[in-house]
Amino acid sequence: MCGRYYIGDYVSEKLEDITSGRGISQIKTGDVYPSQEAAVLVGGEDGAQTRMMCWGFPQSRGKGLLINARAETAMERPLFRDSIRNRRCVVPASHFYEWDQSRNKVTFCREDSPVLYMAGFYRLFEDKEHFIIVTTKANDSVSGVHDRMPLILEQEELENWLHDDDCLEFLLGRIPAALKKEQEYEQQALPFI
Repeated sequence: MCGRYYIGDYVSEKLEDITSGRGISQIKTGDVYPSQEAAVLVGGEDGAQTRMMCWGFPQSRGKGLLINARAETAMERPLFRDSIRNRRCVVPASHFYEWDQSRNKVTFCREDSPVLYMAGFYRLFEDKEHFIIVTTKANDSVSGVHDRMPLILEQEELENWLHDDDCLEFLLGRIPAALKKEQEYEQQALPFI
């Protein structure tokens, strides 16, 4: 599962390179939580472009947000089927967070790049675009903390994810590369006697 991620300054610069300036120019940096707006890459006739969308699909009767979709079942679920086939996006981030069993925050990032690209898809809800992050079975670098992780794409796979329907099943079934793990421990204060 992925319930929070971080966008650093370099992500903004990298998106500018990938899109050649198509789409929004100012990207908000910092932690991104469900329901917040964030920059995503979408396919366009002239190439990828950056758009702002809200994170999470609203559920019926105000039951909260769906923020993740399983790669293994997204093509079958009626809520996701049309979006994953026709409206894929890429969610760029510097890193994402998970929490271990002791509730310590663990940060996961690429060792070989300051940007990771999470597979996603989007849909229109009440005149506003919302995106969801695709998750897959955790690889060895994440599985000690959580059994799921975002489906991380390589930069050379971005165009295929956005445009190539023939590559969709392959990309949904692949195991992401190993990630670097950094763990934060909560400091506990002892009461003075």
